[in-house]
Amino acid sequence: MKGLYAAASAMLANLTRQNQIAHNVANMDTPGFKQVLSSLTDYLHAPVHQPHPEASASGGTDLVGSVGLGVQNRPESIDFSGGSLRYSGESLDLAIQGPGFFRVETPEGERYTRDGRFNLALEGNLVTVDGFFVLDDNGQRIRLEGGSAPTVTGEGVLLQDGEEVARLGIAVFADPAAALTRSISNTFAAQGQPDGEEQGVVLQGYLESANVNAAQMMTQMVQVARSYEAAQQMVQTQDELNARAISRLGSW
Repeated sequence: MKGLYAAASAMLANLTRQNQIAHNVANMDTPGFKQVLSSLTDYLHAPVHQPHPEASASGGTDLVGSVGLGVQNRPESIDFSGGSLRYSGESLDLAIQGPGFFRVETPEGERYTRDGRFNLALEGNLVTVDGFFVLDDNGQRIRLEGGSAPTVTGEGVLLQDGEEVARLGIAVFADPAAALTRSISNTFAAQGQPDGEEQGVVLQGYLESANVNAAQMMTQMVQVARSYEAAQQMVQTQDELNARAISRLGSW
């Protein structure tokens, strides 16, 4: 029943791909969001043998090739290419043009994000839109006195009344795709320590848009849906063939 299982594996794999694409579409308006990439690969290959010309004497077989036993999803990867910058005019909206991630403190530990929608909490702490504490370059929470919005330089220095009060913690990774994995609320967890050198420029009053192309996502959704339907039809065909084979065998 190799054909039945191969077709069923295609249905399951495409269902997973459709969920990942839907996740991208749902976050098209989320600042700093990085799209999830998905692809398929072969599941297993089974060897195909044919009887040896002298099988009656030796009982041996010859390997003539292999047959695929379906597909499976590759581990997901993240597209860390930069999104377009959108001017918001809000003094606590920040974007990084170039390499780098804002360091934030979450209940899961330190995480990294490109989402620069920041606010001031009641205690004067700088927090993300999800309430995570924004960290400085020493890994400490940033607290602003007086509750007034700061001026932020391109290097990430926060100024109040012309005086430096903190410097944004910006982590740079030489290969974000290899070092970072998805975590909670549009953040990423690191497998190791930041190892990049060149830091991007911090822009105040801007937000980075998601790097999701709506037209591309719609095209992929149609392709995956058609692939799923084709696999579903193949499952039905294999089921009908099996039913015929059982019926004929039963009549002998």
